[in-house]
Amino acid sequence: MSGTGLSLIGAGRGEPGGPTFTGWNPTENVALEPRFHGALPHEVARACQLAEEAAPAFAALSARQRAVFLEHVAEALAGAEAEFLAITPKETGLPPARIQNELGRAANQFRLFARLLEEGSWVDARIDRALPDRRPAPRPDLRSMLRAVGPVAVFGASNFPLAFSVAGGDTASALAAGCPVVAKAHPAHPATSELAGLKIRAAVAACGLSEGVFSLLLDAGIEVGQALVRHPAIRAVGFTGSRAGGRALMELAASRAVPIPVFAEMGSINPVFLLPEALAARPQVLADSLAASILQGAGQFCTSPGLLVAVDGPGYEAFRARLVEKLGGAPAAPMLTPAIAARFREGVERLASRQDTRTCVQGASTGAHGAAALFEAEAGVVLSQGALTEEVFGSCAVLTRARDVVELTRVASRLEGQLTATLMVDAADHECAAQLLPVLADRVGRVLVNGVPTGVEVCPAMVHGGPFPASSDGRFTAVGTGAIRRFARPVCFQDVPDALLPAELREANPLSLWRTVDGVLKRE
Repeated sequence: MSGTGLSLIGAGRGEPGGPTFTGWNPTENVALEPRFHGALPHEVARACQLAEEAAPAFAALSARQRAVFLEHVAEALAGAEAEFLAITPKETGLPPARIQNELGRAANQFRLFARLLEEGSWVDARIDRALPDRRPAPRPDLRSMLRAVGPVAVFGASNFPLAFSVAGGDTASALAAGCPVVAKAHPAHPATSELAGLKIRAAVAACGLSEGVFSLLLDAGIEVGQALVRHPAIRAVGFTGSRAGGRALMELAASRAVPIPVFAEMGSINPVFLLPEALAARPQVLADSLAASILQGAGQFCTSPGLLVAVDGPGYEAFRARLVEKLGGAPAAPMLTPAIAARFREGVERLASRQDTRTCVQGASTGAHGAAALFEAEAGVVLSQGALTEEVFGSCAVLTRARDVVELTRVASRLEGQLTATLMVDAADHECAAQLLPVLADRVGRVLVNGVPTGVEVCPAMVHGGPFPASSDGRFTAVGTGAIRRFARPVCFQDVPDALLPAELREANPLSLWRTVDGVLKRE
């Protein structure tokens, strides 16, 4: 890779002059070369202008043409494995195997959306034919479908340098919908972001698309992101990160002369509920699997379990002892950035200083390394103290002891919106689980049984989102084919001649789509 440390503005490059910054090697705790240059104000404006100019033609491409483009992106990413392995582990402290896995996932997201475009039903074509003889008033011919909203701003995430960043699901779904993307790279992995941006830009050129279909802006601060969201050409925002960051973008987008939606995934404590029979039957097995999930990636997953709620009784003490053993014996692990490590230490210290919690594990976190922490609190304390259900981003969890299933259910009913909730059950727990499931389904985007929340499968049925504050709009998902709906809006065509209609709505159904025709789903 011949990186220059400059933004990608359409087919061109930015220029030196903005604030400079470098990547960081969290394993060795040293800065990395080269230096990167923050995008200048006129570069932000130019990227948005190019996206606005490209939007009509890009949205008008056939589904097949956009699918071919997405396949080109997937192949370009997959073919660059050696390049990513040379830089991404250094920037993130993540092992090569994790980078390989994440690169495969990033490429597969583009392929997934390519298949969705080929199949075509995502446009939700609806046709109500004219009823000229209807009384007392005739009905006009009405046809509707989803269409691209326009240019989308995508913010890269700190914890997934590929699958949730420049080449992540927000970019893939926005491009699939026909929306040009102006991406804002996360400063935690600028070289990885630049390389991913170059691969997407190469696919744009290879498919003969307008240069404005994709741009990448660099910056270590917040000014570029703010300017991007404020720009009138931007019609929607995709964001993965902290609650504070997501809320700031939401408020900024709402303050525009023309407000726009921000689809923000803002994290979660992903509660796990251990029901009595399961806890009594397999306390050590449950502790082992949950400890591994808490420790995975130094806890830097938005789906890392941060609250474990168990009914006091047989198995509880054995579960706690095994969990303490596993977490207490784990070495400190490199975190993504010194700032993330510092916030983790602050969160752990905040819990450790409380008089109503017991510190079970508190490893030595130093520099950019974070060590696991486990605290214990009675369910009554958790019910009365919201601070115990705030996310600490890293390998940190609160073990909550409930007196009975009724109190456990009360904890579940008091939770704010979450990405996931997990039930650990045996067959004898099913009656309790059946009562708890509706409570959880009302508060989370994904309910798991006898699994761990870390690990988000990329497939059509996946939901990665949840009621606020897990995400800004719980009606949508950031993973899976449903993610495309964030960047599309319905348009109705009334009495439009057949020759002028989009192909998806023409009478002969030239694309052979499943459509709702006069209230009946059919393919005709």
